[in-house]
Amino acid sequence: MKAVVTVVGRDTVGILAKVSNECSLHNANILDVSQSVMQDLFTMFMLIDISDITSDFQDLQNSLGTLGERIGMKIHVMHEDIFNSMHNI
Repeated sequence: MKAVVTVVGRDTVGILAKVSNECSLHNANILDVSQSVMQDLFTMFMLIDISDITSDFQDLQNSLGTLGERIGMKIHVMHEDIFNSMHNI
């Protein structure tokens, strides 16, 4: 199973490291990362493997959301089933 993580906010040092660390705490494996900075706006998309996470999916979502609040970013985690349903007609 996979999930899509989006991160948006003002660019600061260590965003990728902090999000990656939080994923590792839940044993979520990062499969792909795309990030961009336009002026001072940071955006990142991650595809993570959640097959072997050590918590339930809701805990992972809450943990990353809380991290986002702490670092002044908006972090959203969407299960691949929801992502695929939203993008198929």
